[in-house]
Amino acid sequence: MNLPKLPLGDWIETLEAWLENHFDPLFELIRVIIGSVVDFLASVLMLGPSLVMLLVLTLIAWLIGKWRIGIFALIGLLLIDNLGYWEHAMETLAIVLAASLFSILVGVPVGILCARSRVAQNVLTPVLDFMQTMPAFVYLLPAVSFFSLGVVPGVIASIIFAVPPTIRLTNLGIRQVPAELVEAANAFGSTPNQKLLKLQLPMALPTMMAGINQTIMLSLSMVVISSMIGAQGLGADVYRAVTQTKTGQGFEAGLAIVVLAILLDRLTSRVMKKNKR
Repeated sequence: MNLPKLPLGDWIETLEAWLENHFDPLFELIRVIIGSVVDFLASVLMLGPSLVMLLVLTLIAWLIGKWRIGIFALIGLLLIDNLGYWEHAMETLAIVLAASLFSILVGVPVGILCARSRVAQNVLTPVLDFMQTMPAFVYLLPAVSFFSLGVVPGVIASIIFAVPPTIRLTNLGIRQVPAELVEAANAFGSTPNQKLLKLQLPMALPTMMAGINQTIMLSLSMVVISSMIGAQGLGADVYRAVTQTKTGQGFEAGLAIVVLAILLDRLTSRVMKKNKR
């Protein structure tokens, strides 16, 4: 029996057109805010000669992650600079930091809402499943429709792809706070906000940091994909090398991404260990 095809694609395109017609000022505001944040971060990271900024980043890595991570940061960043990818690496880092920042600003409050409300958790869980399992390329289509080409739609797609771990692990961390401690806080007359800020969030912080770590890594994984819609940085170098079949150039740009990924992962992991202690 041949059933008629469900016009799901037509419905999605109709919804997309309706959103463009009625919420264009909102999308423009979001574009300006995200673009300004990315430009600010990029200008800070590229402030002054590359060697000076390299030493500053190495010092930060040394202070956060001790001498091993500091030495790796020095060698890895020197390699990136030597290969000629310093400016593009800083553009990539600015995009990743901006996407991670907005993901945290969205994910932590939503995670708190899920922890406080069973209904919110039940409603958002299938949405998060959808966001994590949908192919990342699909997010590029509405991002381009609403925000045109460039860095901003790349950041938007990265946020959608990377925010679920922060939401899930914030919710999980708060729910794992021992019930005895929550009851003791209630017995001492703590308000819900006091209980959240002074008990639940501090105890949930290691679990939340694990979610933030995953969010940062997922944001970085979107770098190459975002280059397909005009996002600059190392992803554009990789994409260009693939289209022109330049294996050496692709390996160099990919190696620079690996250095940034390892450095960000080790630093956030170090922060997690400090919070656990």
